[in-house]
Amino acid sequence: MASFWQGKPVLVTGAGGFIGSHLVEQLHARGAKVRAFVRYNSRGEAGLLRQLPPETLAQIEIIGGDIRDSSAILKSSEGADVIFHLGALISIPYSYVHPREVTESNILGTLNVLEAARLHKTLRVIHTSTSEVYGTARYAPINEAHPLQGQSPYSASKIGADKLAESFHLSFNVPVVTVRPFNTFGPRQSARAVIPTIITQALAGKVIKLGNLDTTRDFTYIEDTVDGFLKAAQAEGVEGGTFNLGTGAEIRVGDLADRIISATGTQARVQVDALRLRPEKSEVFRLISDNSLAKESIGWTPRFSLDEGLGRTIAWIRDHLDLYQVGKYEF
Repeated sequence: MASFWQGKPVLVTGAGGFIGSHLVEQLHARGAKVRAFVRYNSRGEAGLLRQLPPETLAQIEIIGGDIRDSSAILKSSEGADVIFHLGALISIPYSYVHPREVTESNILGTLNVLEAARLHKTLRVIHTSTSEVYGTARYAPINEAHPLQGQSPYSASKIGADKLAESFHLSFNVPVVTVRPFNTFGPRQSARAVIPTIITQALAGKVIKLGNLDTTRDFTYIEDTVDGFLKAAQAEGVEGGTFNLGTGAEIRVGDLADRIISATGTQARVQVDALRLRPEKSEVFRLISDNSLAKESIGWTPRFSLDEGLGRTIAWIRDHLDLYQVGKYEF
């Protein structure tokens, strides 16, 4: 509803990321007064926000800083009715190499957002979780009651962040709603993620290097994920809740590669690259969501099929292939 967002002051942390940039764009389109918190760097770069239309970018307040800096978050969140907290280090392979940095960013950063929301009496905080907190499915489809399993330092840090959000709601009545996206994909996503990795290699070469081909994932198109964030912010009486944002369908990574090869019209072949394999006990072999709670409580239903989302993503990457270092293992 455009009227809900018209003139509403909001803060988005992690605004320069894949989901964050799309969320900022949609909030602006709905009339919100958007403040975008991005990781500071000396070049003044705002991440993927740079790909927004100039006329849109000119109307967004961009703040550079570090999510671990409590004073920066406290100042940035002042006056915001809604905080969308997406700021995090999200790479699983990176978390194997730098577990301390990932833990500090994801847990302390979340603590800073929650403390700021408590002090400012923010009306709603949307905290971003991840399907990785579930680990390999013990039962399927996975609902929100599924056990949490820290199979990587990244997933452990997000479990900690989720529990902090829960504790601030129960202890201080901070109006937090947690959303748990399942493998979002779409335009602008980096080749760190599996779908852009497959697409870029299929378009540019003859070999597609991947990790484990037998894992299954529940892929959600970016517009559906953003719609889930917006609905979680608007729904009444859902504070303290956690909601899966997944389609309820799964596909094996090897089969996904075959589907993308067919859609791109190329003749690429798939090759397992040992560098891309997770440690055996850390690998999450199956993720598929039960999204019934999100449907019932916040009125969210995914609209895009996997094939429709892939078609849009392939078209965008084909037009922006120069933005990618094709074949390089990015983590």
